[in-house]
Amino acid sequence: MGMVKEFKEFTMKGNMMDMAVGIVIGAAFGKIVSSVVADVLMPPLGLLLGGVNFAALKFTLKEAVGDTAAVTLNYGAFLQTLVDFVIVAFAIFLMIRGINSMRKKQQEAPAAPAPPPNQEVLLAEIRDLLKTRPLSAGSSR
Repeated sequence: MGMVKEFKEFTMKGNMMDMAVGIVIGAAFGKIVSSVVADVLMPPLGLLLGGVNFAALKFTLKEAVGDTAAVTLNYGAFLQTLVDFVIVAFAIFLMIRGINSMRKKQQEAPAAPAPPPNQEVLLAEIRDLLKTRPLSAGSSR
């Protein structure tokens, strides 16, 4: 039973949960970027290049024979994946740049001075009280 308990502790750590959330969001973000590239960017780019459908670009290594499918090198799909990667990498770059900028500003901001110890506060209060107290006739100040 110790291994199950240890695994439960491992999965419930804050860093592990943060990482899991990041992976899920990253996967969803990757799908969105893939759709933007395949469905939004590549069709107009293909149209500009003379009606080329990038997904259909391939080089046939061996023609189909009977029931055997053709052997093709699908470089169009690779180009779309490459564009996906560049967009995701750029988005991550912008995010990291923003985080680093915030960290830099936080480091540059002066830290608030530490409050004085209680002894000093009490002594200052006593001093202030003594200053406001009227002098008695028998005291010499």
